[in-house]
Amino acid sequence: MNWEMLAAIGQLAAVFVGIPSLIYLATQIREQTKERRQSAVNVLTAQWGDLTCALHDSAELSAIFLRGVQSFADLDPVSKLRFSAFLNTFLNHFEAMYFAHRDGILTASAWGKIERTLSDVIAYPGIQQWWGERRHWHTEEFGCFVDAIIARGDEPKAYSTYNISEMMKQSNT
Repeated sequence: MNWEMLAAIGQLAAVFVGIPSLIYLATQIREQTKERRQSAVNVLTAQWGDLTCALHDSAELSAIFLRGVQSFADLDPVSKLRFSAFLNTFLNHFEAMYFAHRDGILTASAWGKIERTLSDVIAYPGIQQWWGERRHWHTEEFGCFVDAIIARGDEPKAYSTYNISEMMKQSNT
């Protein structure tokens, strides 16, 4: 056996050892990517839950929100401030989820649920009034996405069974 033969055997051995190592490395990277994506989805879900707690923990904020979705313009200044603070946070979460979907973190089915929820809420006139005044607080890309939803002219249905018009009459008396 000469040196050339030994070098060839050494290279062949390196290939046989190297390929399984590369396969193992690729598998580990794939698993870590899945874990990171799931972690990101868990964070978004937890933040969403915390946000919705604000509504069910405060009857006053809930009432302001239900009046605000009907007409942002008719809210008193303090209610406008509270409605704006909540709605801006609300839409910031949707914007984060929009970009998570765009970047492949959220699956199409998870994004579909989120998009339907956003579409239902955006359909209300008070939300659209607020959006007209505050659109510039969001990225241009997300702004165009929301504008496209508004342009569809969907009928507001998210709170259609809540008798909001009756509540509005009671609050005005």
